Formats: sequence, C-alpha cells, structure tokens
Amino acid sequence: MPRYRLTVEYDGGAYNGFQVQDGQPTVQGALERAVHAFSGETVRLAAAGRTDTGVHATGQVVSFDLARDWPAATVMNALNAHLLGEAVAVVDAAVTDPEFHARFSATGRAYLYRVLNRPARPALDRGRVWHVKGELDVAAMAAAAQLLVGEHDFTTFRHVACQAASPVKTLDVAAVTRAGDEVHLVFEARSFLHRQVRSMTGSLVQVGLGRWRPDDLAAALAARDRQACGPVAPSDGLYLTGVRY
Repeated sequence: MPRYRLTVEYDGGAYNGFQVQDGQPTVQGALERAVHAFSGETVRLAAAGRTDTGVHATGQVVSFDLARDWPAATVMNALNAHLLGEAVAVVDAAVTDPEFHARFSATGRAYLYRVLNRPARPALDRGRVWHVKGELDVAAMAAAAQLLVGEHDFTTFRHVACQAASPVKTLDVAAVTRAGDEVHLVFEARSFLHRQVRSMTGSLVQVGLGRWRPDDLAAALAARDRQACGPVAPSDGLYLTGVRY
C-alpha cells in the first residue's frame, strides 16, 4: 500500500479551516473528496498544520495511503482535475516512505504574515493581507521580534482553546522586513501554539505603530498571561509557507 506526500496551496478564505468538520467547507474535506472521486477510496489524510479559518498556505504538506499503486504525477493531476471548483491546488506529489507522516515527521514549520502598510485599502489582495494604515517602524519591529527568539513560555501568545501539552516552544526565526508597501513577518519553529503567530504579529504591529516599546513586548512575554497580549492579527495575512522534514 503506497503512501503519498503532497504539497498543497490554498486560499483559506473559502474554508472553515483545514481540519474536516461536518457540514462545513474545509481544505481537508475538499482534498479527501477529490481523492475519492478519482480513486474510489475513502481516506483520512494527515497534514503538517491544521490552519485556522481564513489562513492560507503555499507549502502545506499532507500524506495518505492508497490501495492501488498510482504514479505520483497521476495522483497530482487527477486531484487537481477534481479540485477545479475549489481554492485548493496540489503543486507537488511523491511516493514516500511508509513511515512518513505529514505531521509527526515534521521537524520545522515556516509561516509568513503579510501586512499591507499604506493608506489605501487592498483591492486585488483583499482577504490575503492585513491592511494597516499607520506607518510601521519596521526597524523597531525587527528589533522587538528578536526578543521572542529562543525557548520561552509563550502563554501570552497562546489561544485559550490551545490543546498543546505545554506552552513552552522554541522560536528559531522571527524576522521583519519591508517589501514595498508590504511588511513581511517570517516565523520558523518546530511547532507553534494555537494562534501563536497571529498573536505575536498583532503585538509586533503595536510596536511598529509606536503604541508599544520593545520593552513592552518583553514584559508581555514574561507575564505568561493571555491578557497581556496585544490585539490578535486577523487570519487574512497568514500563510503556511513550508514544512521541514
């Protein structure tokens, strides 16, 4: 029984998150229906990250088994043919080791958050960026972001419904750069808490707007208190960009 590994991109605005839910449009549901449509098999696929409602992906990874040994290219093309009505596309497919698991085999995940930083609202990228009108001090944000790097108790930046066993995580990368009218925040870690990236982004934007100093961010982290978190960034600008194995 071959195991397949897919790299998937999607516009999360059309879905109630990745994970399958009865009666709700989800990315997982769309993929599993496409698998059944071309193969006749019912699968429950695994994913590297269970993205929230409205969160996008350019490098989500999923894995699943099929009884028949299909060429990987056939699987990719067949799935894309059955996903034409969805905001989901398979961009790569491979037959992988039977022990591979999209979630548990992962050693790192990378996220990008896009902030549109200009007076005018987005037209073409509506639903794909967070529009912040006030000019952001990117240098201050970048400096403050370094305070989050390393092993910390991230309770302040953890959603109350998070099911992780521990709030302690190691953040490997927290980078903030400007690209024209956009400010990009990149975060990399082995794993993240529920809404951790959006929570950190929202607080860093407070620094960029001059409402917080870097010391305020450090104090919020040290508080280990969800109430100390700044306004949480919306899902629109968040992308799962890659998974390391």
